[in-house]
Order: sequence, then C-alpha cells, then structure tokens
Amino acid sequence: MLSTKKMNLMFSGKSENGKEKLSAGASAINLIGEGTRIKGDMHSTGDVRIDGQLKGTIKSNSKVVIGPKGVVEGDIICDNADISGTIRGSLTVKELLFLKGTANIEGDMMSAKLVVESGAKFNGTCRMGVTKEMNHEEEIPTKLKKSLV
Repeated sequence: MLSTKKMNLMFSGKSENGKEKLSAGASAINLIGEGTRIKGDMHSTGDVRIDGQLKGTIKSNSKVVIGPKGVVEGDIICDNADISGTIRGSLTVKELLFLKGTANIEGDMMSAKLVVESGAKFNGTCRMGVTKEMNHEEEIPTKLKKSLV
C-alpha cells in the first residue's frame, strides 16, 4: 500500500526533493490496477504493468508485465515481457519473454528468448530465436489476426 505522501508525489509532477520531474518518456511506468477495465489500444515508450483488464493492443518500447490477476484480450508487442496472468492474443517480444507459473496464454508467441516456469499454460504456436530484427511497427501476421477474430 502506498503512503499518502508517495501518492501525492505520484500525481504532483514533483520528485521527493521538490524538483520538477522529467516529462514522461522511456522511464515512465504505466499501471492498470486490479479492478480497472480498459477498452482500447495502449502505446508507450516506458514500462507497462497490467493488474486489471485491457481489451486492445499494447505496444511498448520497453517491458510489459501482466500480473497474476491481469487479463489482456488483444496483441502485445514489446521489447521484454513477464507474464503471470491471462492473455488471449498474440505476443511479439523482441528480446526475452518470461512465462511465470500462473501464466495462461491463448494465442501465438514470437520471441528471441523464452523462459517457461512449471505450471504455465500455453495454447498456440511459438516461434523463437528470430534472426531478423523485430520491429514494433511490424504488422501482426495475418494468421494471428484471423485467430483473434
């Protein structure tokens, strides 16, 4: 639980020493908390953590974390991902995809590296060790799009 002081700092635009924070960028952390439901696409240059529900595409130039109670119905395109929750859609991860023991994936995965803990569930196809540079602007393969509809 965050203290009132920390909550005030989160929304004040100032750091703990009272100076202005830098504008949002690569160091930004985006959080969708438990009990929150969002419909729409999310684009971020910073980290993303989902503990609630999101129906749409997530594109991040950083890390995406899906918490144990997090649910994403849509595609995820990012540099790194830690998945503990549920995803119904495709995952395109440029570097490392980590499936925790509570992960439940219904869709296709593409990643350079993959770690799977015991207990993780995955139904779909997996493509690993992609040699060509994955690009965040790449279109989702047609086969993946059809499986989501």
